[in-house]
Amino acid sequence: MKASDAEETRKLGARLATALLGVDEPRALVIGLTGDLGAGKTTLVGGLLAELGHDGAARSPTYTLIEPYRLAGRDVNHCDLYRLRHPSELEDLGLRDLATPRSLLLVEWPERAEGRLGVPDLSIELGYLDDGRTVEITAGSEAGRRVLARLV
Repeated sequence: MKASDAEETRKLGARLATALLGVDEPRALVIGLTGDLGAGKTTLVGGLLAELGHDGAARSPTYTLIEPYRLAGRDVNHCDLYRLRHPSELEDLGLRDLATPRSLLLVEWPERAEGRLGVPDLSIELGYLDDGRTVEITAGSEAGRRVLARLV
């Protein structure tokens, strides 16, 4: 996929939110977002949160590490692991406790967890092209495949 600018990246996030709501998965879904600094991870999450009913800009969890929301009847936690010094710090964040039924964990920099999150249901990789951004989305579970099928 391609997103030529921030607005298209937000729109992709909104489409992703609609696809997620269309899949009635009883367990928590984990979405990993990778890409260089400034690639659009938080911008995509902002579009997703807005589509779920959040008013205002998405708060970047770079310093707080987790920004919690209650939207569309779900707990949505936007996490940023960039500042982790060691994957063992993940346990102190309590992400496993946030994985409640029907919740969403949106995790930027999941590679910093070095596999401790398991395979995300969806992995979204954002990159740069001369004329915009590339977005590659892959499914890591059956639930992720159902969401991806609704997205395209």
